Amino acid sequence: MSDNIWGYEQTSGHTAGTDLIGYKVEATDGHIGKVDKHSDDADSAYLVVDTGVWIFGKHVLLPAGTVRSIDAADQKIFVELTKEQIKNSPEFDKDKHVGDAGYHQQVGEYYGSHRNR
Repeated sequence: MSDNIWGYEQTSGHTAGTDLIGYKVEATDGHIGKVDKHSDDADSAYLVVDTGVWIFGKHVLLPAGTVRSIDAADQKIFVELTKEQIKNSPEFDKDKHVGDAGYHQQVGEYYGSHRNR
């Protein structure tokens, strides 16, 4: 697994430019929500996932490095995290998630320490 939490793994099946909005997101132990927004920016790729009623409408920021695989045919994204790890993640901040290096560092450190290696 790559050390860059903000980049897709080569084995994930991700193709740059693919519109992932609306894809279902699956943790290692079940469904967590749908992609609301995403970015393919180099060294800053991410998914913003709307968890719906699962965590009362919370949005979470998932760095691209947490993505294990993408099934384009079924429009599903599988991440290497449990539902509990995602639920306990740093609060998503829509004003800081773009361009705030400190916020990205906080999120990256959290998920980097929880990735299955």
